[in-house]
Amino acid sequence: MHHHTETIQHTSHSYTHTQNPKVKMKATHIALCTFLVLLLASEVQVSMAVTCSPVQLSPCASAITSSSAPSNLCCSRIKEQKPCLCQYLKNPNLKKFVNTPNARRVASTCGTPFPRC
Repeated sequence: MHHHTETIQHTSHSYTHTQNPKVKMKATHIALCTFLVLLLASEVQVSMAVTCSPVQLSPCASAITSSSAPSNLCCSRIKEQKPCLCQYLKNPNLKKFVNTPNARRVASTCGTPFPRC
């Protein structure tokens, strides 16, 4: 005749540690979603009426003046300003900045080649 005694210990504290990172992740996720919504909302407004302002292309200045790759902001601005590029090419002050091989390279890199004016 065997006496079989088992001691079972219940550990309930193992669940409490996993809660914090998830809360942080959720907050980050919400912030990211809010940012994307704002980004999309502003994109919609821009596409409805493009304000032709060469200043909008300032994020591309470093890419145009050097051989560095254009930033995402630069590319989105070129896409926005595409209807205005011909106007800029007609302006003698802007032409020397816009009508350069580097400016064309930046536009092509962004997938927005210059329109035929």
